[in-house]
Order: sequence, then structure tokens, then C-alpha cells
Amino acid sequence: MGDNVIILAGGQGKRMKTDKPKVLCEVLGIPMLRWVINSCEDAGLENLCIVKGFGAEILDEYLGGKYETVMQHERLGTGHAVMQAVDFLKKNEDSHTLILCGDAPFIDDYTIKEALELHKSEGNAVTVVTTQLSNPAGYGRIIRSENGISGIVEQKDATPEQLMICEINSGCYWFETKALLGVLSKLTPNNAQGEYYLTDCISLLIDEGRRAGAYLSDNPIIALGANDRRGLLKLNELARISVIDGHLDNGVEFTCLDGVIISPEVEIEGGATILPGVILRGKTKIAKGCVIGPNCIIEDTVVGENSVLNNVQAYEAEVEKNVKIGPFVQLRPNSKVLEGAKIGDFVEIKNSVIGKGTAVSHLTYIGDSDVGANVNFGCGVATANYDGENKFRTVVEDHAFIGCNTNLVAPVKIGKSAYTAAGSTITGDVPDGALAIERGKTSIKDNYATKKLKKRIEKFEKK
Repeated sequence: MGDNVIILAGGQGKRMKTDKPKVLCEVLGIPMLRWVINSCEDAGLENLCIVKGFGAEILDEYLGGKYETVMQHERLGTGHAVMQAVDFLKKNEDSHTLILCGDAPFIDDYTIKEALELHKSEGNAVTVVTTQLSNPAGYGRIIRSENGISGIVEQKDATPEQLMICEINSGCYWFETKALLGVLSKLTPNNAQGEYYLTDCISLLIDEGRRAGAYLSDNPIIALGANDRRGLLKLNELARISVIDGHLDNGVEFTCLDGVIISPEVEIEGGATILPGVILRGKTKIAKGCVIGPNCIIEDTVVGENSVLNNVQAYEAEVEKNVKIGPFVQLRPNSKVLEGAKIGDFVEIKNSVIGKGTAVSHLTYIGDSDVGANVNFGCGVATANYDGENKFRTVVEDHAFIGCNTNLVAPVKIGKSAYTAAGSTITGDVPDGALAIERGKTSIKDNYATKKLKKRIEKFEKK
């Protein structure tokens, strides 16, 4: 079954001024809890239990039943939170248990794995994950001994000498599961807050003659969380720069970081260029040679080599290599733009395939369509794909030429090398190589406009 993970996620976070659980507040568009879960799963840990409290229904909806949860009806401290998971621990007590805070998003998989290795090799009953801070104010200090650690001293209880210690408790622990179960029942709320502290488990284990150790992580932000919006903003900025630093190390070019936000799941190949105002989210992949920006939002989208996107919003789309898109273009879900195509300004594409080398230059809407290669769309073309109840597809075959202000009323097929005259509303299929002209006959009423516009013209001329 593997080792256990308990993630403490019951906090309300009143200073966040939100109706959702604190752990669902986002860093780079990803809930803090998801950061923690991702690190656990990246470390190969899958037996997770989430301790919920405030906003439990919202949390359950977010988790979607994928993980075991337990309810902490009263928030009586970290030890009390872990007590709610006793039944979860007993199902796999011949193991080790990792305890994490769901609102400390910067725990990393390397630290988790290395701390467990140390925990096992030293035969520890508990191993505290620690880090060094130049300014450790507010954190519990780690008291080292010849045989591991002798305890954790909180800031308010520390002596002047102990306050000089820079190694602090991150709030992350590895426990031998049986040892943890043995001391949880012994916790008491004998403190000013009347709470059950998880850190008291360490003292109880040491008193039993068990070994407590500490793993010093190289990650300086591992302990950081947020209690209010200012703290959350700080986490976002730290994460933003950390992610960008990783891409810089991989050869991605940034000319200016203003407005650049990249989710940690995004993949960018070296040799790509990211311009100001770019937001990359989800499972987005950017290939080498691409120029993205300025002012793009790209989400869950794959962009091929040497493509250029300028002022583009793309969601769950695919762009092949050597494509130029923008400015002011939206690619909605299930859109695919094939190699060498050009999408110009003020174009929206939805649930459609745009063929190789096709040009959609400006002021056009293409929805629910299958467009072939080397097609040209004139200005102002629209596919009428929805009749109010059902949506239908439009097919435009290779080398067709769609004249300006053509309306294609689906379901309709424009044949290979066919042509539609400007201003036509096409309601029937057009054969290969044919010209389609579908316009109403012009009717002229002499002097109608002169009378209709007389007062308006007179009013203007008086100004």
C-alpha cells in the first residue's frame, strides 16, 4: 500500500475574507492544496487523507472523491486534526506517515523523498523537516542534540540563546505510523489555547526513549504559508519568479517580466520567447522558436515550433508549427490550427480545424467547421452554425476562396477550389470548382432616404 500522507486542510482563514476553505486559495492559479498534493504524488505517495473542516462541502466538490477525507468538526489544534485520521492510520499502521499543512504550498517532492530516506536510515520515530532562515522570527526553533533533536521551542518560550537559532520547524513531519498512533491518545490541551499540539508528539516520543531527528531542506521557502491576501500575494510572487527562473535555466528568453505569469505545470522548450503580459496556464506546451505575446492568455494549449502568437487567448486548443496568429484572436476549446496557417486580427475560432496554409485574415468567426488546406477567407466571413436548438458543421475543402462578408449557413459544404461571391449567404452545398452567388435582388426607391434623413441632416447643419 505504501506510506501514508495526512494533509491538514480544515482552516477557515478568516483574514483571507473568502467563503471557501483557505487551502483552496490559489497560487499561480492553482489551489495551495493542489500544490501539496502534486508534490506528494510526484514523490510516489498516493495513500492520502485530507483533514477537512470549514467549507467541507466545497472541498469535497473540488477533490471529486479522489482522496479519502475525514472531518474535524472543532478546530482544536494540529494534534486534534491528526486524531481525526486515526482509523485511516490503523488501516496501514506498518508504514510511515507524512503530515503536511495544506496551506504551505512550497513543499517539494525531493524534500519529501530525502527526508523519508533519512527517517528510515536513522531509525527515527519522527523526523522533522526543517530549513534555515536568516530571520526566523515567529517560527519554532529546532534544538539539536548528539542523538538527533531534543525538541522544538516556540518563539514565545525560547531563551535569548535559542532565539539565535536559525533552523526552524517547517510544519512537515515523517512519523513511524505505530509510534504516532501510540502517542496521539496521550496528547492533552494543557496550554493557554486549550489545543492539542502535534509538536507535543515529539516530546512524548523522546520521553519514551525513541529517536527524533531532523532533515534540513535546502528549500528556503518550504515553510511559507499565507494568513491574509497580502501573504497570498507574496506567495504568488515568490512562485512566479521561481517558475520563471527554471525556464531561464532551460534557455527560454524573457525580454521583460511585467505581467508574465506561468503555472508550474506549463512546459516551454529552450529557444522560445515569452513577451510581457503573457499568462500561461494548465497543461500548456510551447515549442522552441515560438514567440508568445505580448498580452496572451494560453491555457491547456499546445503550440508547435516557430509559431507566433500576438494578443491571443487560446483555451484547450492546438497550434501546429509555423503558424501566425493575432492580434486579438480567440481560439476556443477543440480548435486546431494546422501548419503554416495564418489567423489575423479580430478572429474567433471554435471547435474547428483550420487547414495547412489557410488564411483567415480578419473579422471572421469560424465555428464547428472543418476547413481544408490553402483556403482563403475574406473579411467579415461568419459561419452560422447554431439554429437556436442544434449546432451543425460547415465543411470547406482545399483551395476554396470565401469572399468578403459571406455567411455560411450550416450544414453546408463548399467544394474543392470553389468560390463564394462577396456578400453571399450560402445555404446550399457548392460543387467543386464552382462560383456561388446568393444575394437578394437590389430594389431602389427614389427619394426615400432624402425624406427619411431630412430632419437628421438639418439638425447636424445647425450645429
